[in-house]
Amino acid sequence: MTKVITAVLSLMLFGCHASPRYGKGANASHTTSSPSGKVTKHRSTMTGVSSFYAEDFHGKITANGETYDMYGLTAAHKTLPFNSLVKVTNLDNDKTLTLRINDRGPYAKGRILDCSYGAAVKLGFIGHGTARVKIEVIEFGDNKYMKRKDK
Repeated sequence: MTKVITAVLSLMLFGCHASPRYGKGANASHTTSSPSGKVTKHRSTMTGVSSFYAEDFHGKITANGETYDMYGLTAAHKTLPFNSLVKVTNLDNDKTLTLRINDRGPYAKGRILDCSYGAAVKLGFIGHGTARVKIEVIEFGDNKYMKRKDK
């Protein structure tokens, strides 16, 4: 009986550990290289100001080749690999949302993220235009471009 209890406790102890995908810790970083050979090091947590973009870009092609949907849950970041999943927290109201990086930007000085209109609605900063946010990388993307069907 003692061997059974020991075996069960051992399985519980060694079976309950963090997934390797998320096991690097909050201060981990990720390195990617572009086709031109430029190497970029990414932090897994960032804090700064986010804005949003909407009607002017709706239906146009994003930097990764897909069609921008202003009602979708996507965002633009200057350097994170395309298809990265990020947890974005509005620090002014604690609303949180998971977004996928599919575009480049923002191009306004002092901003670290450009959310889609739909994301900004859910994060609660449409009326203000910008929000202080924390970005936590859930999973670094494959940085692949989408293939458009119309081309």
